[in-house]
Order: sequence, then structure tokens, then C-alpha cells
Amino acid sequence: MEHPHIPLDQLKAQVSVCRGCTLADGRTNVVFGAGDPQARVLIVGEAPGKNEDLQGQPFVGAAGKYLSELLALAGLSRDEVFIANVLKCRPPGNRDPRPEEIQACSPFLREQTRTINPQVIITLGNFSTKFILKTEQGITRLRGRAYQAGKFTVFPVYHPAAAIYDRSKREVLEGDFAEIGRLLKTLPPRA
Repeated sequence: MEHPHIPLDQLKAQVSVCRGCTLADGRTNVVFGAGDPQARVLIVGEAPGKNEDLQGQPFVGAAGKYLSELLALAGLSRDEVFIANVLKCRPPGNRDPRPEEIQACSPFLREQTRTINPQVIITLGNFSTKFILKTEQGITRLRGRAYQAGKFTVFPVYHPAAAIYDRSKREVLEGDFAEIGRLLKTLPPRA
């Protein structure tokens, strides 16, 4: 029997006191996520960076500004989506998430996904794509196409930060978000 969804405000309260891994020791703020709690689109990144940790909000730096521009290419705005990360606390020096950190934090993302119940999940980069699609294949091979993961349509793309550091990825990423816009037009409206 399926358990009832935990309202996002209650889940956020649970996350704010989490000590499930050592990342809790170095955080300034938990970065739970932000946006429309009934969004059609859930965006999943890997982990908060320095600015996100300081402000307690996802995607607030240069990558966040670029993400807003990418969303516009898909016909979306930040207030129409929900943005979350696999990890809710910043890894030191923005290093890659470790398997034990992902394992400790994953119940929160799973519950966010159940509660928001999006039609489409956009995964940004390797870690969120591998987690959501339960695969070891990398983002370069998977990006730019829609996949089914249970009842969710999952669309992996490069992380916006990757396109800031490697300008050759910009055109690809912008094309992927335009494709997401086309995909969203083919889906039935939510009941």
C-alpha cells in the first residue's frame, strides 16, 4: 500500500534538521528546492554550490541566470517549475557528490518527486541523470532525448554550468531546451 505524500513544507522541515551525512557539518543552509509545488516540470540538479548554500535557494549564481534563459527557450519560467537537487547540502569545494551522500539524501528527492508529481523531470548533468534513470551511462550519451522512468518522462540535458565553462555546449543545451518546449506541447494538460 502506498503511503500518503508528505506536504512539501513538512518535508522541508525534515530536511532542515537532517544529519544523515557529514555534509550537514559544513552547510550554511539546506537547499531544499523552490518553485511551484504542483509544477508540470521538476528540474533536478546535483548539489548546491557556494551561492546556493549561502542563500538557501537553488540555482542563484551564473548557472541559475543561464537556467532561467534556457527555461524561456522551452516556454517556461522559474515560477512554473520546481527546482531541486539530488543533494540538499553543498559538498566542500563543490566536489562531486559521493555515493553515501546520495544514498542519505535520496529519500528527500524521491518524496519531493512523489509530492510534486510532475509530468516531466529535466535532469541537469551526470549525477541527477544517473540517479533518476538508474543508469551508469553518462550525460553525453543520454542527453537530448526523452525517456520513461515509471510514470515520469525524463529529459536529460547538460548542466548549465557545463555550458558556461565549455561554450561549445551552449548550442546543444539551448537546442535541448527548445526540444523540451516542443515535448511539453505534446503532453496532455494536467487534470
